[in-house]
Amino acid sequence: MTRSRQIWTSIVTSFALFMVTLDNLVVTTALPSIRVDLDASLSSLGWTVNAYTLAFAVLLLPAAALGDRLGRRRVFSIGLGLFTLASAAAALAPSAETLIAARALQGAGAAAVMPLSLTLLSEAFPAGKRGLALGIWSGVSGLGVALGPLIGGAVVEGISWHWIFWINVPVGIVLVPLAYRRLNESRGATRKLDLPGLALVGSGLFALTYGIVRAEDLGWTSGTVLGTLIGGLALLTAFVAWELRTDEPMLPMRFFKSRAFSATSGVSLSMYFGVFGSIFLLAQFFQTAQGYSPLEAGLRTLPWTGVTMIVAPLAGIFSDRIGSRPLMAGGLALQAGALAWLASVSTPDVAYGALVIPFVMAGAGMALVFAPAANAILSSVRTSEAGQASGATSTIREIGGVLGVSVLSTVFAGSGSYVSPQAFTDGLTAALWVGAAVLAAGVVAALLVPGHRAQAASAESVAAADQQALAEETLVAT
Repeated sequence: MTRSRQIWTSIVTSFALFMVTLDNLVVTTALPSIRVDLDASLSSLGWTVNAYTLAFAVLLLPAAALGDRLGRRRVFSIGLGLFTLASAAAALAPSAETLIAARALQGAGAAAVMPLSLTLLSEAFPAGKRGLALGIWSGVSGLGVALGPLIGGAVVEGISWHWIFWINVPVGIVLVPLAYRRLNESRGATRKLDLPGLALVGSGLFALTYGIVRAEDLGWTSGTVLGTLIGGLALLTAFVAWELRTDEPMLPMRFFKSRAFSATSGVSLSMYFGVFGSIFLLAQFFQTAQGYSPLEAGLRTLPWTGVTMIVAPLAGIFSDRIGSRPLMAGGLALQAGALAWLASVSTPDVAYGALVIPFVMAGAGMALVFAPAANAILSSVRTSEAGQASGATSTIREIGGVLGVSVLSTVFAGSGSYVSPQAFTDGLTAALWVGAAVLAAGVVAALLVPGHRAQAASAESVAAADQQALAEETLVAT
């Protein structure tokens, strides 16, 4: 029964995760078609991407908290259903405004699916055998993001932009009943819903993310951007103060007393900043500077994405054996070296063969971080707190990605433009050097993560605490 549960949990969570992570970037290659079909402005096109990111980043923590309170399987299934309905609404959207609203609903559904998929998966496997499962989860997550431009390009060229959303609908229709039938229900330790915490963190992250996204258009010194960033930081500061004083916090601040939790969060932030900010521009390089079609550009990213599928499960296995620290440090070093290599060789007419090795390095480096980071986080908290911890780290990653895209786009605009292939390459090169520097800083954070023995001891103490809590609950029940 346990084996069957593990298999079904892996299948359902992996398919759901792939579907929601795919939609991070799948829309990018469809923007020109959407602009013509819906007569959308450039601002509207930007918000078809940002609406998803905003809703996703803002609602990750609240969704994890609701899962702990109402049931993780239930909230996961509701989020999956909302994502499916929103996908159909996006495919049927008659205007840009309707499409933006549907994308925001997609992001809200995805915010429930991503952190709870990790929690449900971690609960199905014992701590010592969680590495392979987390490797599969991480590989699927990275693959969904990386294949977005490729699948989007293929669908747009082969059918129409509507089908990048329609393809989600049959998958969701199958997965929702499977989730109810095959996944075990569980709840966190939280007995009371932290409504003030939800309001503070939700509004604070919205303001902060909105300011980051708008900085690309308005500039970092504009009143709108500075006001929303300062307001967001003030609200998040109030959230921390509230969580320190309330009896049943949504996000226990003691998590950050754990060096493993804090350092791994820094690793995730730096990786998503450097890599996904760079991918945003690299995905356009083949089309804008070298004149390839969306599908041809997507195909050229396969060395990057393909190696992720191979390395991620292996990294999950080895994270149980040697610990997370060497894998994460090595992965970030590979990514920093890859971006520095790309910055050094990129020209408008650079041969594709000169890019393959750094693409493989970057993909392998990403895969070396995904599963070990998840393992380090989950080993540092109790099983009942896994939803809170995974929600927090997912939010940190997403904020890192939004910040990376906005900052590197600003660097790009300061050194280049879309006027010519050479101008685009100049901006890309400058942005890649910044991305490489941020990833190099992430190596330092990775080295602060406790070693294998300390991680194993932490996992054992967590397991002992879980057993003690279970014994106390049983005693109370009797």
